[in-house]
Amino acid sequence: MKNIKFLILGIFFAIVLSKTQAISWYRFYEMFKFQSFHMFGIIGGAVVISMIFMQLFKSGKIKDIHGNKIIPKPKEKGFVRTLLGGTFFGLGWGISGACAAPIFVILGFELIPALILLFGSLLGTLLYGVLSKKLPN
Repeated sequence: MKNIKFLILGIFFAIVLSKTQAISWYRFYEMFKFQSFHMFGIIGGAVVISMIFMQLFKSGKIKDIHGNKIIPKPKEKGFVRTLLGGTFFGLGWGISGACAAPIFVILGFELIPALILLFGSLLGTLLYGVLSKKLPN
């Protein structure tokens, strides 16, 4: 019961994803064809909110549950790594018609397609784990 707030936050996030149509393959289709601003607006909003929270973490205004300062690890710069990872992520997103983030929300709406997406994302994660040592930094 200690972590009930995380369950409530997860349910709230699932409701937001479904109500904003961020789980709709048609919205992804529109985005990839540059026919609608809808998904770009959602993604842009998420980027802005993430930037604000990262600044709050770095300034020490937000602390963890034990009162310790949250220190984000600096990321290594890497053009090839970013380009390769973004390409594979985008291809998977475009081919499947779904982002990996709302798979569990999609499970509540369309069971069989969501199970296929979940299997594919787990398989891709496994493949990355096996090949990660051989990939460029």
